[in-house]
Amino acid sequence: MLSLRRRAMIGGALSAMASILVGAFVLLSSVENNVLDRFDRALADRHSQLIVALNSVSDAPETLAARLYDPAYATPYSGRYWQISSPSGQIFTSNSMFGSELPEPAGQAANLTLRSVNGPEGEPVRSIFQNITLEDGSKWGVSIAESLTALTLERQRTRRSLLLAFVLVGLLGLAGAIVQTTAILHPLDKLRRDVAKRWEQDEDLTAAEYPEEVAPLVDDINDLLARNRDIIARARRQAADLAHALKTPTAILRNELALLEAQSHDMDASLDALDRVDAQLGRSLARMRAANSGAAANVRTDLSNSVDRFTRLFSSMAKRDGKSITTTCAPALSIRMDQQDIEEVIGNLLDNALKWCEAEIALTAKSKDQGVEILIEDDGPGIPEDSQREALKSGGRLDSSKPGTGLGLAIAIDLLQAYGAELQLEKSGHLGGLAVRIFIPAKMRQLMQHAA
Repeated sequence: MLSLRRRAMIGGALSAMASILVGAFVLLSSVENNVLDRFDRALADRHSQLIVALNSVSDAPETLAARLYDPAYATPYSGRYWQISSPSGQIFTSNSMFGSELPEPAGQAANLTLRSVNGPEGEPVRSIFQNITLEDGSKWGVSIAESLTALTLERQRTRRSLLLAFVLVGLLGLAGAIVQTTAILHPLDKLRRDVAKRWEQDEDLTAAEYPEEVAPLVDDINDLLARNRDIIARARRQAADLAHALKTPTAILRNELALLEAQSHDMDASLDALDRVDAQLGRSLARMRAANSGAAANVRTDLSNSVDRFTRLFSSMAKRDGKSITTTCAPALSIRMDQQDIEEVIGNLLDNALKWCEAEIALTAKSKDQGVEILIEDDGPGIPEDSQREALKSGGRLDSSKPGTGLGLAIAIDLLQAYGAELQLEKSGHLGGLAVRIFIPAKMRQLMQHAA
């Protein structure tokens, strides 16, 4: 579907073109008619001059050429001609006719008769003819003609001039349509920028800053975003309350199973099943939290602080197992994710890396290409390339030799997808084991597209 801007520009351009074409047709017709009228008036003036000259030499019409001083009448086929026919039917012509004759209309033409006819050698001419009665009572047919070539050239020059003028007017009209469209849509552009800014700063939009046609929409957006924020907050609280409510029963069950195990009962299968129940509940609650957060949540987290906390926590855990962890994080690095969500993602991935590494783990966080990249590497056995897709898709355990449920990676993927983030598994080029690469986009527009 075309944007409002394109619709307005196309509509303005089409209406401008239609107006210009209609105006051009009307104006060109008017100008050409004026040109023809001026041409005919000039013929009528020369016709009057010819009658005056004829009236003075009617007794010797062969001397008429000497009375008319226009050089064009003396030049053969010059394009300007005169012709008279005497009462006896004898025809006298200008030297420019060079022996040719102009056709006269049939009948007695007492009034001026304007026609387009063929002149000498078939040349198109505009002719004016009239039967006149001189002072001595004799009746003469008087014709004046001029080539239409000059009229055609003048019309062509006029058309070219008008065409250039209308092209200029069209360009000005198109520019005006673009400027007008930009001015009209400026409030909507401002609204879009202000909404994006609101996600950054959590500020209400001010309806007074917009035209009265847009102000109601601004109020509706404020109400909608406020309700959306309340819905998200309530949903996250409900997910947290549900998680807290489930912890107590599972803790009781775990204690009971531990007592039975202390009494020499084999509780391994039951404890493993309970671990999986806990993990599945954790994943479901994480999904609930992510579904009501993600790109719609107006939150930002200082990733640098979270990385510092994980560095302290996992350094002590790694040291206890004779291992080490190295972290590198750009200072004041901020991401658009809830702190609890990103810390659950990093915690699960670091926990997996600690289980499977031989001696070393590395975490790197940095800005990259309109977002933030987090890379977690280890020197463990890694995941074969043909099994990486299954690991990302199934959420199950590929290897049961280590304790755990295998759902940590699945929970991380669920949370990241809610924010439009990406997770990839690959071989570590630095440590040789598994590398988990996370990219979290920075712009809300990208996030919303992923979330949809």
